[in-house]
Amino acid sequence: MPVYKAPLTETRFLLHEVFGYEREVASLPGYGEATADVVDAVLEEAAKLCENELQPLNLSGDKEGCTYENGVVRTPKGFKQAYDTFREGGWTGLTCDPQFGGQGLPKVIGFVVEEMVSSANMSFGMYPGLSHGAYNALELHASDELKDTYLPKLTDGTWSGTMCLTEPHCGTDLGMIKTKAVPADDGSFRITGTKIFISAGEHDLTENILHLVLAKLPDAPPGIKGISLFLVPKFLPKKGASGLEAGPANAVRCGSIEHKMGIKASATCVINFEESKGWLVGKKHKGMRAMFAMMNAARLGVGIQGISIAEVAYQNAANYAKERIQGRALKGAKSPDKPADSIIVHPDVRRMLLKSRAMTEAARALAVWTGMRIDVFVKHPDPAVRQEADDFVALMTPIIKALFTDHGYEAANLAMQVHGGHGYIHEYGVEQFARDARITQIYEGANGIQALDLVGRKLPMGGGRLLRRFFHPMQEYLEQNMADAAMSEFVSPLVKAFSRLQQLTLWVAQQGLADPEEAGAAASEYLRFFGLVSLGWMWCRMAKAAQEKIAAGQDPEGFYAAKISTARFFFAKVLPETAALGLSMMAGKKPLMEMQEAAF
Repeated sequence: MPVYKAPLTETRFLLHEVFGYEREVASLPGYGEATADVVDAVLEEAAKLCENELQPLNLSGDKEGCTYENGVVRTPKGFKQAYDTFREGGWTGLTCDPQFGGQGLPKVIGFVVEEMVSSANMSFGMYPGLSHGAYNALELHASDELKDTYLPKLTDGTWSGTMCLTEPHCGTDLGMIKTKAVPADDGSFRITGTKIFISAGEHDLTENILHLVLAKLPDAPPGIKGISLFLVPKFLPKKGASGLEAGPANAVRCGSIEHKMGIKASATCVINFEESKGWLVGKKHKGMRAMFAMMNAARLGVGIQGISIAEVAYQNAANYAKERIQGRALKGAKSPDKPADSIIVHPDVRRMLLKSRAMTEAARALAVWTGMRIDVFVKHPDPAVRQEADDFVALMTPIIKALFTDHGYEAANLAMQVHGGHGYIHEYGVEQFARDARITQIYEGANGIQALDLVGRKLPMGGGRLLRRFFHPMQEYLEQNMADAAMSEFVSPLVKAFSRLQQLTLWVAQQGLADPEEAGAAASEYLRFFGLVSLGWMWCRMAKAAQEKIAAGQDPEGFYAAKISTARFFFAKVLPETAALGLSMMAGKKPLMEMQEAAF
């Protein structure tokens, strides 16, 4: 039976000791009441909810899955009760605007809670996660009337949301969608079409489901320039005795659910719209702009899922490695009173555990720092500072989505390997982590698409403005710490990798201008190179904070010493991957493109 313990100590370390939460976030207008003590108390309660209510349903939810019959979808046993507990605790509105009934806590705290929820039960986390994405899109782009009608219901969790993009004949290439929207006399629209792979598209957790649907108007120009976004509720709203409630059924039908490799307790649906009543969100033919507000939030959320799976997989692997006795240590018995030693004495087991841990802890750090940048963008009074923060988040989004989900899947596989044959058995719960993690590398834009987004859109954006938001502060940090002898073992290898990243960035830009296939061939490796350098920066910041605590004699339990050891592993055994990535990039497109199609 798998276990999960929320990493509260890790989170507090990042928030308060590494990144200065009080200075960076709590000081922003509107966040004055979100003090360190308040957010710590919130995270304590979130941990209890995840450990006691959500995690116990994960294995059983996977085994039972969702069921479909005559258009009705039922979630596994216990999910409805757990969702009611989640909703009644105010967790659906944690970071939502108080104007719509939310608690208005910083976005970074939402990130941290999201990680806990998905570690405990990734399938469960899909339902409020999709709703929050719908909330973001409506908050930014919907009319005041739509906001006032629907945002309070999304905030209190009585209604949920989806995003409906993919169609049977097209996924990434949304310009090919066929779903139509026809204007009606009352100012609404009639939506007709079929959407597939709709997460949380139908279920029994909420009273109503709000679908955000991409469709084309009759006068739409071709391609993505002709896409509009519409809000299509499952039930049309009506005023009841106690306020707004779900009224008559709209012409929205669930045609089936998918039978998937993982996240089986999350309903993935085919949704049919048959002249369904909907309302325009944002401007006509500008739906992609509105949808990207949801998609970008979703991509960051999927990156968080990668951390979540990696964390729970590591916890179970480490526990197993300390308990499972097999063989003897190579330099002699560590436990001579037992028939064998714990497998954690073996170097290769430690390699797997440390690889997972080093990547996960650095990824969490980058996620927390990025979450803080979102808060700065939302709340800082200086427009220039807000723009700088937004640029950083935009640059990091494809890296977080791709790198973190690649790592989540790798960490799950490493956990299975540590468990040996038991890792392949359902009852141990480890193989579920691998199955659940695999989709994260695909949905919300496959990781190869994220790499193309980084190279093709983010690098040249604003004449390199986004790149400067990363390169300049990193350069400044390295210059400030080069002379620190205690930091030399961390800073020196990062300086070399960062210098190489700058060279490769110029190379990719030049090659891409001359031949876009060259940029495409290098894109995935470039993203990983960039991501590993970013994680190296995070490890430097964590190592420095840990050194300060150790120097002050504040490490009675060895937490900070373990941080230093993990940092050393990262710089000695993980960051060197960049050397091979650089060599592979420089090989260019020829090894990929010279083979004739017929030969495949």
